Amino acid sequence: MTSASRTTAPRTMFDKLWDAHVVVPETEAAPAVLYIDLHLIHEVTSPQAFAELRARGLTPARPERTKATMDHSTPTLPPGPDGKLPYNTEAAAIQVDTLARNCAEFGIELFDMGSAHRGIVHVIAPELGFTQPGMTIVCGDSHTSTHGAFGALAFGIGTSEVGHVLATQCLLQRKPKTMSITIDGELDPGVGAKDVILHVIGMIGVNGGTGHVIEYRGSAIRAMDMEQRMTLCNMSIEAGARAGMVAPDEITYAWLAKAPRAPGAGVVNSLEFAQAKARWSQFVTDEGAHFDHQVWIDTRDIRPTLTWGTHPGTAIAVDTPIPAPSDAAARKSLDYMQLEAGHSLLGTSVDVVFVGSCTNGRLSDMRAVARVLRGRKVASHVRMLVVPGSEQVKREAEAEGIDAVVRNAGAEWREPGCSMCIAMNGDLVAPGQLAVSTSNRNFEGRQGPGARTLLASPLTAAWAAVNGHVSDPRIEAARQAAEVSENMRKEVA
Repeated sequence: MTSASRTTAPRTMFDKLWDAHVVVPETEAAPAVLYIDLHLIHEVTSPQAFAELRARGLTPARPERTKATMDHSTPTLPPGPDGKLPYNTEAAAIQVDTLARNCAEFGIELFDMGSAHRGIVHVIAPELGFTQPGMTIVCGDSHTSTHGAFGALAFGIGTSEVGHVLATQCLLQRKPKTMSITIDGELDPGVGAKDVILHVIGMIGVNGGTGHVIEYRGSAIRAMDMEQRMTLCNMSIEAGARAGMVAPDEITYAWLAKAPRAPGAGVVNSLEFAQAKARWSQFVTDEGAHFDHQVWIDTRDIRPTLTWGTHPGTAIAVDTPIPAPSDAAARKSLDYMQLEAGHSLLGTSVDVVFVGSCTNGRLSDMRAVARVLRGRKVASHVRMLVVPGSEQVKREAEAEGIDAVVRNAGAEWREPGCSMCIAMNGDLVAPGQLAVSTSNRNFEGRQGPGARTLLASPLTAAWAAVNGHVSDPRIEAARQAAEVSENMRKEVA
């Protein structure tokens, strides 16, 4: 093949983005050197990287390309009477303080505990407009794949790589393969992006995307708003993928037009934004481009979905029987979860409901929960935590009265942070308790020692909280509509 034919052949969005960021091409002997546009850091995986910089006498190559926030270890309870934040451990407080000192020393912008823009790293970067199409984005956190919703190549890196990016603004990488997952059709009421990605993982398995970057395509994806697309891409890592991506379109541009740190922010019809949009629009897959692997899914096959085991691949529709264990690992998983094969999850009693995380801690998630909780009460035996993903989400939700709806229903409205997703800050599920969680991982002990987790959508979680057991949002929505219709009939009569 000639050089000319290589450059004119149809290319995927990923190929275009990768080629635009290669500093030194990959060889059999060495990975490519890839330029990084945006580096995100938080308090957990950055201290060792900064220590390495000091040990080598180095400073960040492009400090303006790194943005920092505090989210994993931060308390979601307000300050006590003494004005101090109730950190779960002294180590957590030290982590947060260390990040502040490191950012001050090395000139890195930090959204700290006093910032109006602080929150979960994968929530605030898109909110502020740092996340943009055509970018390479890394963070010492596996769910960096979230940012792929904007048409970016975004993935998690290890602690030593955090130091490498700080020092060089580059990263050594082998080029992944490509996978397309095309989802066509219209989703049923009560079925959302979280159900879609759980269905995908249940279908292809936790290793189904290994070695690949997934591009999500099809009419169902194009119909999703940006928050739904972020939920989708967030859990690409749970399918083993290096990253997940959605091509940018007018929905993407409309989000960025309102983001305060995006190009041309605050200026209507600005030339800067128009130029950025023209550049972003190039990062789409050409007609006829080759993918190494392709998957097709019909939305009619997607129903409200939860996990029954101890990894995200154990995903089944809410009304589908739990499968019989096929190996010792599945048997161990069932035993840990205290569930029985052959029974659906419908009606399973729950102890805790958690709504939040970088997967489902955005405003649309808060609104979905509020629609269920309004005028209802959380079951007496259920503890429910609702945790906004950022200060901005919290402000906007409170402006709509969502916090009052949550509290009136008997649930807890918390301060922004990762919270019960990873349980580093003291928000724990007690040993043996069963939680319905809108987070992204259901590993043993993920939400606390001995905790048992069913991953689910915000709607499924909210109905579980109200009913005290796993419920089907489609049935509840139909019942809710029937109640409204009956009330209207009575009023007319």
